[in-house]
Amino acid sequence: MRPDFPSIGLSNVSSVNKVVLAYSGGLDTSVIVKWLQEEYQCEVVTFTADIGQGEEVEPARAKAEALGVNEIYIDDLREEYARDYVFPMFRANTIYEGEYLLGTSIARPLIAKRLIEIANETGADAISHGATGKGNDQVRFELGAYALKPGIKVIAPWREWDLNSRDKLMEYCEKHSIPVEMKRGKKSPFSMDANLLHISYEGGNLEDPWSEAEDDMWRWTVSPEEAPDEACYMTISYKKGDIVAIDGEAMSPATVIEYLNKVAGAHGVGRLDIVENRYVGMKSRGCYETPAGTVMMKAHRAIESITLDREVAHMKDELMPRYAKLIYNGYWWAPERLMLQTAIDQSQEPVNGDVRIKLFKGSVSVVGRKSDDSLFDANIATFDDDGGAYNQADAEGFIKLNALRLRIAANKGRDIL
Repeated sequence: MRPDFPSIGLSNVSSVNKVVLAYSGGLDTSVIVKWLQEEYQCEVVTFTADIGQGEEVEPARAKAEALGVNEIYIDDLREEYARDYVFPMFRANTIYEGEYLLGTSIARPLIAKRLIEIANETGADAISHGATGKGNDQVRFELGAYALKPGIKVIAPWREWDLNSRDKLMEYCEKHSIPVEMKRGKKSPFSMDANLLHISYEGGNLEDPWSEAEDDMWRWTVSPEEAPDEACYMTISYKKGDIVAIDGEAMSPATVIEYLNKVAGAHGVGRLDIVENRYVGMKSRGCYETPAGTVMMKAHRAIESITLDREVAHMKDELMPRYAKLIYNGYWWAPERLMLQTAIDQSQEPVNGDVRIKLFKGSVSVVGRKSDDSLFDANIATFDDDGGAYNQADAEGFIKLNALRLRIAANKGRDIL
């Protein structure tokens, strides 16, 4: 029998007077507006964010008004998202389970923060979202919300209602006269989520891990086989670990990502097909397109390779998996993530300079790097005559000191074969 845990969130229906809903304007969240109004007899405030998903967000205003919503927030958060979330994450060279660039995960703490800000502005006592009870997003939204406002009430309709299929949602819309926009053309069989950093695909034939993704599923990238036969070169400029210009043209963080998505995607860069381990306990197969992120990861490691001290670089690499796990699992606002971020950001002071990148048929190659803060010393590293810059005989003592414990063990008869 499952134990009955005390709730620090929603205690009873009557306690909710106003709720802020993360609202996309789509079928699910439109149903949630009406469901909240009916089930909780409360006022609903809608919040729609433009974080670079590539769709117009303004139509959400008319849809919310048609549902009787009076307080409507539509915010362009692209620059904040890129500057305060994506860029800090890439300073750490963050990657989850060896492959995933966390394009969904990193967007959630910003949405949680804005939900709480709007709740404070409007006097709402609850927030709500459209994440299902099977996924990670419910965890990410709610951990962030509780960290920023411990007493906030959270309503997660997918954990409460019985509208667990598209047919039931459509029946609810018909019963409550909720207009449903039927898209023309071929309906996507996938569950998709997009923002400035990536687009994800789940469901459909992807639920069979053996089934290859169909080529017409991908939206941001061309097939590597169909990419141009001529390579594309670009120079990426860094200041304190962040990209500030491409090919000499200064760009804002969001513009950097938009530009790299377009150019790298046109060269077949950024596709990923993985089975990941969700925080809620199950394995999930998903496909992702992250063209800009794929380039940013490669280029950032390249500029760090000549500007970071060896042990600083290695310590960053050791900290990164924990940092990535924190973001994936929804702990962006946790003290341990903030602690790690402080160390990561401090390491980036000398990470300045230029990286030359080559894009060709799905691949990203580093072909050059330079910096005024470079620790690379050609006089010492050369295989030619170094003019006495380095005494090779010094290596003997270094080797013998490091071999001492091994020699002692061997002399004591330790068998290692």
